[in-house]
Amino acid sequence: MNLPIYRHLFNQLKDKILRGELKPGDMLQSENELAQQYSTSRLTVRKSLSMLDNEGFITSFPGKGYYIIEPDHSKYTLLFNELNSGSKNNLYSKLLGVNATNPDAAICQKLQISCDHKVVVILRLLYSNEGPIAYDVKYIPYDRGRPIVEKAIEYAALPDMVAKKSSPFAIKKELCIYIEKSNQEINKSLCLPESEPLLVVEQSLYDYENKPIGLGKTYYGGEHGKIRAYSNMRE
Repeated sequence: MNLPIYRHLFNQLKDKILRGELKPGDMLQSENELAQQYSTSRLTVRKSLSMLDNEGFITSFPGKGYYIIEPDHSKYTLLFNELNSGSKNNLYSKLLGVNATNPDAAICQKLQISCDHKVVVILRLLYSNEGPIAYDVKYIPYDRGRPIVEKAIEYAALPDMVAKKSSPFAIKKELCIYIEKSNQEINKSLCLPESEPLLVVEQSLYDYENKPIGLGKTYYGGEHGKIRAYSNMRE
């Protein structure tokens, strides 16, 4: 299938950048020159250049033109979904319990609620065919008008659990990764030695007003306590 001209031009320029034919600081040909070279309009060229700009390859200076930018290799992309370990093994979820309870002071502080405000606590065990992978705990402020349906949360990630509380486009997410000392109940559920520390991935979700709407803690141990990030996700 023939590609549209704007996509063909985008691919050509992107390929030259990735191959090092165009280096950071180099100036691209003008819109007119590219339009003549590819027998197309300036509007089509501008669309291709806009795509390169959006992907972080170039920037424009009014009255000067388009330049290749220096990539920022200090940035990493971390993909996290507690229901997808990134391995080839299928991941399953077992619901251990759902309770409405008064949380401790630390959870109240993170959810910015008073300690007499009930929180729905969801406990799950995530496992593969080889055994337990993670122990998952979710804290969601109790809302009498929005009951939690157990079957709907057994295989749901945290953002999906709180989607009805806010527009999915307005949800802000923060991730904190740290080591926590062993927990007798969690270590037993994960078939780990009692003294083995745990890797915790903590998710905090906020609505468009920056109000907390959910908190999740996923505990990993042993060989599953790994996090992988990428410095370049471009195809």
